[in-house]
Amino acid sequence: MADLLGAARGLWSELAGLPQEFPSTAGEVRVAVAPGSRLCPDGWVGVVTLGGTALVTVPDEETGELVRGARTLTESGLRERLPVTSVLGPAALSYVSGEAFLPVAPGAPQVERLPSAHAYLRELERAAGEADAAEASLDEITSPAFVIREHGRPLAAAGYAHWPHRTAHLCVLTAPGSRGRGLARTTASAATAHALAAGLLPQWRARPPASRRVAAALGYLELGTQLSLRLG
Repeated sequence: MADLLGAARGLWSELAGLPQEFPSTAGEVRVAVAPGSRLCPDGWVGVVTLGGTALVTVPDEETGELVRGARTLTESGLRERLPVTSVLGPAALSYVSGEAFLPVAPGAPQVERLPSAHAYLRELERAAGEADAAEASLDEITSPAFVIREHGRPLAAAGYAHWPHRTAHLCVLTAPGSRGRGLARTTASAATAHALAAGLLPQWRARPPASRRVAAALGYLELGTQLSLRLG
């Protein structure tokens, strides 16, 4: 867990674009002015909590003072202090090591390995709908796509996007009528195995409980959360 936590903190510190790292003391919060932070969309407040400590980026010092005065870093706590107009998250951040990984045993259904831009992925996104497709972000993967088909129709797919700090950000999508059959777990298992074999750190970011359960079944460990807020 210590190795996973250190790697995850390294990733999000790099995304924040800051020389500072996460605090070392449990419960501590570091608030930094970072207009170019990739913890959140431009101009937003980004909050990433890992291992009981938090790194917060703000677009300017005035916003930083407001955040420092917040009672808690939860959405409700920040709403009490800040003029929040939009929220993304919170999403759970989970990671897995090669030793903790629980792969799905080979067998039916068969997983095909296809190019990341294959037409089957766009077909699956259309079947899943705009909201679910946006959440899965299959259009951002840079790895091969791992796909399950039935009668020529794509039912589920997974892959990962290469992020900084040698991180593989998992992207998984299942067609609505095919959920509950273990297809997400099977395709995600193949993508995770591919990432680990390449020496990368698999990262699973999810809000829906069902997605978080799939990650846990593969051995992913929830280490923290990501929250973004836009202010009026």
